[in-house]
Amino acid sequence: MDKLSRVSIEPWLTVSNGKVALEFYTAAFGAITAYKMETPDGGLVAQLIVQGAGFWISGGADDVGSETNKAESIRMIITIDDPDTLFNVAIKAGAREVFAVAEEYGWRLGRLEDPFGHHWEIGHPLTH
Repeated sequence: MDKLSRVSIEPWLTVSNGKVALEFYTAAFGAITAYKMETPDGGLVAQLIVQGAGFWISGGADDVGSETNKAESIRMIITIDDPDTLFNVAIKAGAREVFAVAEEYGWRLGRLEDPFGHHWEIGHPLTH
């Protein structure tokens, strides 16, 4: 190959209710909707952007069980200068604290679980 292709890898989360998930991620992380498709049966597919980083969500209004037990095998990380503020906003929006933001292992980091069972770590590496 003479030229390198641009490659992007973005996680795709399957949730039990796409519309509710879209509202949560917008409120919790300030996500901006870059793409949204709603289906006649109440399903939703959306690409969300959080300060330049993207991910996708999909799920119908009546989908159940899609995130149970499988969600913990996918962990998201948001690297941000001010993890404390974003963490607190997400908690107020309905996330559950797994562990508080603290400094350990060279990171200032906290973990939360969103209402759909996905774990999100929010933090940044510490500089020495």
